[in-house]
Formats: sequence, C-alpha cells, structure tokens
Amino acid sequence: MKNGLRHSPKLQQGDLVRLVSPASYPPKSAIVENMKVLESWGLRCDTGQHVLDQCGYMAGSDADRLDDLNSAFRDSKVRAILTTAGGAGAYRIADEIDFAAVRSDPKPLIGFSDITNLHLSLLERCQLGGIHGCLWGSKARSSIKQLLMSTDSITVRANTMAVSAGVSFAGSAKGRIIGGNLRMVANAVGVRMPSMQGAILFLEHNRTGGLGTVDRFLTQLIRSGALDGIVGVVLGSFECLRDHTDRGWNIIDVLNDRLGMLNVPVLGGIYAGHDLTDENGDTDQYALPLGSVATIDTKEGTLRIDPVVC
Repeated sequence: MKNGLRHSPKLQQGDLVRLVSPASYPPKSAIVENMKVLESWGLRCDTGQHVLDQCGYMAGSDADRLDDLNSAFRDSKVRAILTTAGGAGAYRIADEIDFAAVRSDPKPLIGFSDITNLHLSLLERCQLGGIHGCLWGSKARSSIKQLLMSTDSITVRANTMAVSAGVSFAGSAKGRIIGGNLRMVANAVGVRMPSMQGAILFLEHNRTGGLGTVDRFLTQLIRSGALDGIVGVVLGSFECLRDHTDRGWNIIDVLNDRLGMLNVPVLGGIYAGHDLTDENGDTDQYALPLGSVATIDTKEGTLRIDPVVC
C-alpha cells in the first residue's frame, strides 16, 4: 500500500493477460485484435470461458460473467485483466467480486464506460488502482503499455480544441484521481462510491440524453454529498454534445453552472473517454490510471498521475 492505494506489480514480458467480458460482448474480431497488440509487447493472453457468450445485450448470465472475472482475480498466473467491452451489465456484478482474492493478489483491471462500475467498486472495497481506457488507437495502446509495464508517471496535456476545454476554474490541486463515465459515477452514489475526501474527480460522458441529463447527474453527485471534500475536477470527453444547444445553453454553460458550485480547480480538455478520434479520424484516447495521486495545473494545462503498478 502506498498513499492509501493497493498497487499491482508491473508486468514483465511473458506475463499473462486474461480477456474477460463483464458487461456487453465484443465481436470475435476484437478479441483477436486485442490479443495481437498484447502479444506484440511480449505478453501472453488467454480468455475467460464466457468471453463471447450472449444474453440479451450482455455477455452471458450474471453468474457466468462474474465467474470469469473472479476466476481471473483468483488465478495467480494472471497478471492483468483486460475487459473486452463496456455497454451494460458490469453494475450487476460489481459488488460481488471476490474482494479477498483481489486483496491477496492485486492485478490491474483495464476498461472504461460501464467498466467504471468495477473500478469504483475495487477502489471502494479494496483500494485497488485500475486503468481507464482500451486498446483502440495508437495513443491508447502506448499509454496502456506504459501503465502496465513501467512505473513512470503519465502526463496528459489539455487539448484546447476539445469541448470540455471550455470549462476552466483556475488553480492547481493534488489528490487521488477517482471517477470515469459520468452516468456510472452518478449511479454509484449509495452503492459503491468511494470516499472523495481529498480526491480529484475525473468525468467523461457519452450521449445518453441532452443537457438536462448531464445537469441531473451532476446535481445528484453534488446534492448527495458524494463530492464533499474533493480538491479538483478533471474533464475528459464531452464531444457528444459539441454542437448541442437547448434554449440558449450549451454543455459549457451546464458544466460551468454545476461545477462552479464546488469551488475547486477544474481542468478540461483531457483526451480520455468516448467519441475521441486521432488526426486520421480513427478511434483513440489516452488511458488514465485511477486511484493514484494526480496533480492538475490549469495554468499549464497539465494532468500528471502517478502509476498504479510498482
């Protein structure tokens, strides 16, 4: 344990990464592509038994998805767990993880979107750091590789052209970075929300409604007291609402109105989350370590985060 976080050992060449589907299911081609990337780093790969199962919009039954996830945490040969998709369903099993196995053999979990539920639960119950991101895109792959296989901190500079870069409350802050997808963080209140005392809140958003939806999620977080004690906010992608207006307001108006109530520094424009593309128009984003100590500086436009491996 360091700074209150349970660190995982960094991966070495030859280590095993298991692919599991605790939420929705991926196409088989995504499994093949992800394994190619990991194997190019000198890692070995296998998959959970139910990785391609289908049950409605989920990758098999709750029991089977949970079994694959817990089997990966219990298997001492597995050194990291890559989730194959977000979507829906992780919230159903997030509170039934074998937390004793996690504490006895910590290993990083990689994923975002609905996987935010697992990250929050692992932080709240085990203080285990995770990785918000995926393997789609060159920046995504390079940042995941760094976060898994080195103990270097990661620094991301705000993109002034990003939608969320329009929100900035000046200052600097240092604290553990906790969060992920806005909807999942808001839905975690009263269920699996870690203490935010002294923390930096990270949020990104995918289109699940208009401006009023963002307003409701943020108001829920604020009014519930879940954000009491935070020292800063980092905003990733809100690109889904780039050109959306509602009776004279846009997403910047909503974010300024709600986040301004917190009286903490806010750094927008971080290249992480949904709906982001590279210069060629291909899907991409930076991966971010969750749970570790982060430093934000709105004047410099930088987010620096310590590693979650040791």
